[in-house]
Parts: sequence; structure tokens; C-alpha cells
Amino acid sequence: MEKARKLFPILIAEDDPDDRLIIKDAFEEAGVHQVIHYVEDGQELMDYLCLQGKYSWPNHSSRPGIILLDLNMPRKNGMEALREIKSDPTLKRIPVVVMTTSKRAEDIGLLYDLGANSYIQKPSDFATFVMIVKTLSKYWLEIVALPP
Repeated sequence: MEKARKLFPILIAEDDPDDRLIIKDAFEEAGVHQVIHYVEDGQELMDYLCLQGKYSWPNHSSRPGIILLDLNMPRKNGMEALREIKSDPTLKRIPVVVMTTSKRAEDIGLLYDLGANSYIQKPSDFATFVMIVKTLSKYWLEIVALPP
């Protein structure tokens, strides 16, 4: 018996427009039909989560169920944003999956120390990207219990 998918927005912090398009296409190819919001850097991510700046309208209530986070972004990088998210009592329970090109072991260890829930190296081919998205969606949307 297949469990029903949880319905919540996915927030993707990714500065590269080509990577955003690949991620969007991979979610579509994988058959994942969650609402997906994109932000282009760590500062915009924090504005989104804290309902500030262009995200401060009264009816903005699309708190993400999960965040996919790139590390190398302008203004505020992914590591700085992760540190802020995990130190904020109202945000720290949101699962953060780091998806980046970095292979540095010290990055991986530090990110887990900061509270990352998963670390995934971005694949170089689309088929692998789709497989990763399918696996992520199966795990985060069907298997695990997430906090309200």
C-alpha cells in the first residue's frame, strides 16, 4: 500500500538560472507535483522564511516543508543561511537538504555540524538528477514524518 504524499511547498535556494531550470525539469520528469518556490541567494532565502522585504505581504504563509540549498550563492552563501535557519527556533525544524557541486570533506562535516539534514552532490547528467529527485521525493514526501 503506497502512502499518500505530503502536500507542502518546497523552497529551492539556487542562484544559477540553468540549475533552477534543470531542477524544475527534474521534478517534472520525476512526477513530483509539489508547489516549488525559488530564491536566488541566501539573503532572499532568509527574507522568504522571515517574511521580510518582498515576502512581507500579509497572506504570505507558504512555509516550506523542505529546503534544497545551494552553497555557493551571492550576498549570503548557503552555509551562512543554514547557520541562521538552524539557530532560529521558528525555522530550525525545517529540513534542509544541501545540494551543491562541492566535494570538500570539510564542507560536508561542517554542514552536518550546522544542522543540514542531507548533503547531495549535484550530478552532472540529467538522468541522475531525475533519479535523485525521485529518491528525495519518496523519502521526504512519503516515508518520513515531518514536524508540523
